[in-house]
Amino acid sequence: MSRATSRRLLTSSLIACLVVLGLTAPAQAHIERPSYWPDPKPDCSVSPCAGGKVPTARTLASALQPGSRTHVVCQSDSLTRLRASIDKARRAGYYIRPHDHRKLGKAEADALWKTNKALFARCSFHEIQAAVTASGNNDRVVVLPGVYTEPTSRKALTHDPACKQYELLSGAYSYLGEYRCQNDANLIAVMGRTPGAGKDPDPPLVDRHGIPNLGSCIRCNLQMEGSGVGADDVVVDAGRVASGNGGPRGSAKDVALRVDRADGFVLRNMNVRHANEHGIYVLETDGYLLDRFKAYYSGEYGVLTFVEDHGLIQNCEAAGSGDSGLYPGAGAKTSAGRDTKWYPAFRYSQEIRYCDSHHNTSGYSGTDGSATHVDHNNFYGNSLGFTTDVFTAAGHPGFPQQGDLVEANNFYSNNYNPYLPGSDVSPTVPVPVGTALWIAGGNDNVVRQNHIYDNWRRGPMLFSSPDAAVCGNRNDIPGCNPLTVSTSYRNKFYGNTMGVSPTGTVAPNGVDFWWDAFPGNTGNCWWGNKAAPGKKVTSSPANLPDCYSGRAPWLSVGFGNLSNEAELLTCITQDTRAPGGACPWYTTPAKPGTANRTAPGKTAAANENEEDGSLSHVDCLWWKTVTPAQRQHMLDVMRQVFGARIGSSDHAAIGGTLTDEQATTVFGNACAPAYATAFKLYKLYNHAAAFMAKR
Repeated sequence: MSRATSRRLLTSSLIACLVVLGLTAPAQAHIERPSYWPDPKPDCSVSPCAGGKVPTARTLASALQPGSRTHVVCQSDSLTRLRASIDKARRAGYYIRPHDHRKLGKAEADALWKTNKALFARCSFHEIQAAVTASGNNDRVVVLPGVYTEPTSRKALTHDPACKQYELLSGAYSYLGEYRCQNDANLIAVMGRTPGAGKDPDPPLVDRHGIPNLGSCIRCNLQMEGSGVGADDVVVDAGRVASGNGGPRGSAKDVALRVDRADGFVLRNMNVRHANEHGIYVLETDGYLLDRFKAYYSGEYGVLTFVEDHGLIQNCEAAGSGDSGLYPGAGAKTSAGRDTKWYPAFRYSQEIRYCDSHHNTSGYSGTDGSATHVDHNNFYGNSLGFTTDVFTAAGHPGFPQQGDLVEANNFYSNNYNPYLPGSDVSPTVPVPVGTALWIAGGNDNVVRQNHIYDNWRRGPMLFSSPDAAVCGNRNDIPGCNPLTVSTSYRNKFYGNTMGVSPTGTVAPNGVDFWWDAFPGNTGNCWWGNKAAPGKKVTSSPANLPDCYSGRAPWLSVGFGNLSNEAELLTCITQDTRAPGGACPWYTTPAKPGTANRTAPGKTAAANENEEDGSLSHVDCLWWKTVTPAQRQHMLDVMRQVFGARIGSSDHAAIGGTLTDEQATTVFGNACAPAYATAFKLYKLYNHAAAFMAKR
């Protein structure tokens, strides 16, 4: 059997297994109510307008100004706790996150103490939910130091039979259900609007732009903040307080803090931990700011933002989550692939910056998480540093994922193995231990100017997820067609520093770049990435398309890679996640440079030069040595690429092509001389096709 035939069989088997097994993902997305992107225009029924931009945080001192509607939450020992925290910070400083240590000056400390004493005198609440319920548009909820377990919310029934009437076909509650049963799943719920007229469309609308039953603002522009020195002074604990910032969770509620349709929401200076599913959950909200917070040990996500717009997450730490520390899912598609009727100008719908995400199964994940700007973060000590994917569940809009910008981050030492016995993190997803990041089926993403080092398996992975593997025979995922492959196109990796830390320490990855080279995927390019002095950037396959430094993306075409596709097939269809099994993902890789190391996911006999997946690398030597079936596949690809429409109008020209017989004759003649081994076939084809067109 030829390698090309084997490749086609393997690819077909992969898709078939995914569909038969019902596996839509290594990281199958959570079940949410079918959600809709909010109107990106500001809502000016309130003053100032809510949404339309990232909100600006108000200072703590301004909560005491005349006319400010401030709801103060405290405990009897709040000032005692604050005094101890101030004294400690004056002596030794304090941490915003592990990579951001700050000092507290005397003047700042005195002002903070004075403000808190005045706030304590105005304290009217001892539980945060009660203060939120009493709040309205433009209000403040200020929480003084303490550990808040919300005993009243904990007493509320979970899966209350009285709330079952609000279940949608997906099994999730409608917005009306969340509004009326706010503490069924949530320790604290910020419900930003009244329920709108009518019911949630069920099944949902195909077009997810604009919330169909949007009510009026009742808690828009709400700011919730801790009044301590740092986030650790004000703790919202949804589980076992005795565990501190670690495990076990002992969760009492699924969500610690839910923010639902609350445009203009600001959260600052708080620690949220031990939720059964999500620590902080922002849903269908236009305009949010999450700043100077920490999220520890949630069962799924430390932070989940879902179907939102105009968001900013910054100055944060996330650790201990079973799926990922940070999850911006299904953000408004405002960059590549946007609907220009809703989003006329290219922009990013949310940004994550200056955060440390570590000791999670994944540092970051985002199913259909489009148009997200991820910059100046540290993803380290996870199993997988970063994932964006198209593993789409019912109710989850945004397929396919498109248009992230991932730049100026550090992805390093992601070698933590939660699959081993005794792990204090319970992994809820299968990922390859020792990997910096992967893009699983995404399109139009840019990964640039990052430092990627000391990931023992590999650096960035790129692989396709065929539509059939996502939606199968389902019709509830808009944009997904099981007869097509619409993912893993036009991704760019350039200007990254591989195997070297920002301080210059050499710490190689197992393999720097990895690609499945899925047959027919186009436009994926790698160029200008740097290795340590005297070293070379490594990859699987060995030759990745550089597309002439990104200027000619049409030269990148996937031809398939047997060994890499076999790894995906084995790991996605394997029933167990036990280390040492057939799938190598769950076994901690050996550190690069140690004895008897074989690159994880490849056998010693695997041929890295089997296919390089790029028209820019296919030459006369390749033509002379491959099988007839491989030649035919390459001719099919060239005819598809060079015969494509030139331009986007209905009257655009069609590129020139050759018949298979003509192309075979051209290559046979041109490749005959010994000096022609390095001649590029695409150039021979293009020149010949242009000549034929002029005859």
